[in-house]
Formats: sequence, structure tokens, C-alpha cells
Amino acid sequence: MYHRAMRKILLLLIFLGVSSIGWYTWSLRPIDSQSDVRRTVKIATGSSVEMIGNLLEEKGIIRSSLAFKIYVKTHDAEIALQAGSFVLRPSMSTAQVVETLRTGIAAEAIITIPEGYTVQEIDRLLASRGIITAGQLKQCANNCDFSSFPFLPKKKTDFAMRGGQVEGYLYPDTYFVIVDEFKPKFFLERLLSTFGKRVLEPFKEDIARSKRSLHEIVTMASLIEEETRTEEERSIVSGILWKRYDAGMGLDIDAAVRYVLDKPLEALTVADLNTNSPYNIRKFRGLPPGPIASPSIGSVRAALFPKKTEYWYYLHGLDGKIRYAVTNEEHNVNRYKYLR
Repeated sequence: MYHRAMRKILLLLIFLGVSSIGWYTWSLRPIDSQSDVRRTVKIATGSSVEMIGNLLEEKGIIRSSLAFKIYVKTHDAEIALQAGSFVLRPSMSTAQVVETLRTGIAAEAIITIPEGYTVQEIDRLLASRGIITAGQLKQCANNCDFSSFPFLPKKKTDFAMRGGQVEGYLYPDTYFVIVDEFKPKFFLERLLSTFGKRVLEPFKEDIARSKRSLHEIVTMASLIEEETRTEEERSIVSGILWKRYDAGMGLDIDAAVRYVLDKPLEALTVADLNTNSPYNIRKFRGLPPGPIASPSIGSVRAALFPKKTEYWYYLHGLDGKIRYAVTNEEHNVNRYKYLR
């Protein structure tokens, strides 16, 4: 009886051991190896292995937080796990997830292009993330072939001086990129394709009815993007700028001078304001040769649907508020009252 009981206990232990190994092996596998879903997971500084495992299981990245904890402990990876934001997928095994968190280098990176960014600024952003060397994107923007995008300007006189023919047509959004496979041309083509889907397709009829070229609209939208601070201001400022443009008046916008001189924040000097460039629309009338930034969808909409008002002038005071004026005399009074 004793030996028979011991045999049963031994068989039970073996069964439990085999079952545990099977469960552990299964738990380390991807949740869905065919999934192309991406999830952004932010690991806070000071998170324990248990906290990270629970978060990953909650986000649907791993099957089991317990199996994750066991794997990390048995592979001496506990101290090496990094804090930060990671792009992780349910198609990744626990081993791949741990390797990503351990090295701090994700196979994919999240790139958010802010509204109002230029090619130069996008280049700097990518370089700061270690995805390209500085100047690579800008060089491609000026030299790569984008003839497959017929909406881009064709004449070199229409090209922005620092961003090539793609300046203004790179849709600002959040993009996922595979760092090891990153190619500037492919990335720019993705942004151009998104512009086509988000701007050209939904506004195609409105653009046609506007009686203005796409290049004029995008260029004006880029000025509106740089000149306005709230959604409410956009349509009014658009109405003022289009009215001045159609009347042959100067647009008097410093942002275009800042663009051509690459001085986004520094104070402009008298010499700057006398720059002999068609982008100096304080000196020359009309629109600049091309967009000076990637406009938001709100600025594109404002350029297409300007609000008619009696105003011909506007300025932002030192308090950040906008003031409108009908006459130059009123505008000068506003300058005296709100810019001193």
C-alpha cells in the first residue's frame, strides 16, 4: 500500500511538472502571431517587474504576467528593463517583448509630426531620435523624385527654398516607423499619401469651387497656421489675408521671413526685414513662392472657407490676444496700445 501510494504521488508530481512546463511554454508565445496591431505602452520610471507584467497583460501584449515575471527573473533581466514609451505588438513573444524593454530600442518608433512643422524641423526631429543623420530628410526632400504625386508643384520657382516641392504637403500626424528599415524617401511618400487622403480627397470639390489653385490654398493655409493661435481666429485671419491678397496689398507676415532665414524664434533685425527674397512678404506683395510649414486640417479648412468681415488688419498683442482693425490708423493705435 505504501509503495502504491508513493507511486501515485510521484506520478502526480510528474504530471503537475509537465503541466506547469506546458503552461509556461504556452504563456511565452505571442497572443496572436498574425496580428498587425500596434499598441503604445508607457513604462513609468521605478516600475517593478510585477507592475510591468500586469500592464503588458492588461494591454493585451502578453498572455501571462506571471510567466513574464518568471522569464525576467530566470534571465536576469530585472535590472535591465528600461522605462519609456514602446510600440509593442500582440504578435511578439514574451522573449521579444523583454528584449525590447531590456535594450530600450524598439523595432518600431512613434514619430509625431506636429502641425506647423517644416521639412527642416521634421529632419531635426528624426535626427534627435537617432533615426537619421541630420540633413538626410532635407536632402531627399530637395532631390528625390516625387513625380508619382501629381498634386505637387512642378515649377522650381514654386518650390519652397528649404523644403523642396514637398514643403507644406507633408501631413502632420503620428506615424509608426521601423527604425532599421527607415528610408527618407519612403517616409516622405507616406506623409504625402496621407495628405492626399486627408486633404485632397475630402476637399476636392471645395478646392475646385474656390477658383484658386491647390498651391495657393496650401500656401495660404501654411501662413494661417503660423499666424493664428486658436481655431476661432483662423477663418477671420483667412478672410483678411485673402482680401489683402486679392486687392494687391502686402500680406506683411514675419513668419515667411523667418522661414527663409531659418529664424523661428530669434528677433528679426532691420537687415532681416530687408532680405531680398520673394518669401519676404513684408517687402514683396502676394503669396510667398510656396508653403512655409505643414498646415493643420483646420488651417486648410480656414483657407478654403474664409470669413468675410470689415477688417483689413490684425495683430497679436503682448498679452496673446488678437486685435482686428478696419483702417491702418486703427491698426497703428492697436500697435501702440498692445505691442509696447
